Amino acid sequence: MVAIAAWAGDVAAANEVELLDPEAAFRFSAQLVNSGTIEVRYAIADGYYLYRDKFHFQLAPGESKPGAIKFPAGKIKHDPLFGKVETYRKSVKVIIPIGAAPTDGRISLTASSQGCADVGVCYPPMTSQIAFDITRLANDSAKPISSLFKK
Repeated sequence: MVAIAAWAGDVAAANEVELLDPEAAFRFSAQLVNSGTIEVRYAIADGYYLYRDKFHFQLAPGESKPGAIKFPAGKIKHDPLFGKVETYRKSVKVIIPIGAAPTDGRISLTASSQGCADVGVCYPPMTSQIAFDITRLANDSAKPISSLFKK
């Protein structure tokens, strides 16, 4: 009985809190570190967290496959929906090796993630896309050539 009342209280509290848009709660950025590595960062707002096992990364064109993706250690959390999960707060940096760069040097990354607010509200998965031109690295251009964010 107490658990039900506590859950109902959390729902009421969540309704009173103004939640951030997902792009503000989980700010995505990425940069080309070198011709074989992309660094992805998420700046996570206070009171929010991302799930480690909900990250998915895909490179295009098709012959570009990510190597062994490197995640930092997260914090273990008991989630009422998902059980024992690893989460990130504040920020997370993920290193994505580029297995085989395309011949024209253009590569795009699609990054998917999912997170929640501490008030008990989870967001649907968020997808972010960014494109790089590896050939421009020599010209001090580790910046993306385009970026597109989708919910």
